[in-house]
Amino acid sequence: MLKSQIGSLLRTSKYRREYIQSVLGVSANTLSNWSVGKTYPTMDKAYKLADLLEVDIGELYKREKAPPN
Repeated sequence: MLKSQIGSLLRTSKYRREYIQSVLGVSANTLSNWSVGKTYPTMDKAYKLADLLEVDIGELYKREKAPPN
C-alpha cells in the first residue's frame, strides 16, 4: 500500500501550488487528489513533480504494509 507524501512535500516546496499546477498542466483538484492519495499522477507527471519538488521520485510515496485480512 502506498501513502502519498506529496502533500507534505508541497507544503515545504519553494513553489506555490498554482505554479506547480501550471507547469504540470493539472487542475487544483487533481493536485489535491494526488496530495491525499486519492489518485496518482502518471509517470511523466510524477517525474516532473519530483523535479519541481527537488526530490527523488521514490520520495513522493511511502510504502506501508497492508493490514492483515
